[in-house]
Amino acid sequence: MAQRTPFVGGNWKMNLDRERSAALASEVVRMAATYPSVELAIFPPAVYVSAVESAVRGGAATVGGQDCSAEKEGAFTGQVSASMLANMGCSSVLIGHSERRHGLGETDATLSRKLARALEAGLLPVVCVGETLAERESGRAHDVIRTQLHGTLAGQTLNAAKLVIAYEPVWAIGTGRTATPDDAAEAHRTIRQTLADLYDVRFSESVRVIYGGSVNSKNAAELFAREEIDGGLVGGASLVAADFAVIVAAAAAKAKERSN
Repeated sequence: MAQRTPFVGGNWKMNLDRERSAALASEVVRMAATYPSVELAIFPPAVYVSAVESAVRGGAATVGGQDCSAEKEGAFTGQVSASMLANMGCSSVLIGHSERRHGLGETDATLSRKLARALEAGLLPVVCVGETLAERESGRAHDVIRTQLHGTLAGQTLNAAKLVIAYEPVWAIGTGRTATPDDAAEAHRTIRQTLADLYDVRFSESVRVIYGGSVNSKNAAELFAREEIDGGLVGGASLVAADFAVIVAAAAAKAKERSN
């Protein structure tokens, strides 16, 4: 059985305020100490990165950015560079979340540049891929995943231990709908096969592939029980410490199973 360390990310999106962000981060840090077998990251709004980083510093959780610029620096008003995130204490960054791919029209070429900037800054990139409902219903889901991976990763020099891929079916983001464990596992296998084609089998078997799409305290255990799924990228449920704790506990159970 693969020995990949489960990864759980809490994507807070555009929610909370400074005080509530710091308070929730402190709760997450206390929880993380209970589950040292899980790599746990918090992705707050950029303006609260500093407050969250202060709250998690020295603890078992880390802070990441929800996005980074495709540029290193310069006249790009409103953007935040990967090096700025690293300077503020971030350890990771989301690349190509569905709300940016599909909501803001970010292309694979743009995301490839963002990935390059993240790697240059020493951040762990969490690269998101996934199909829309129309693409799934037309039978193109796996082709979309392969195209996104090729377009975003091709030509990059990557370390499997310092990369996370998140499968995010767009139709399941914030909708309450969740891919079945079988559907999710099948998509994860497509991701690993594509990684093997781009790099090699050893690389594909070492990269952590997680699921994101209305992960909650009720479905996490069933999803994470699948061997192909190495954790989750959690949206709304990560804003409630008790719910998030149940999800992290499910990932810890997976880590325990893998160690036996």
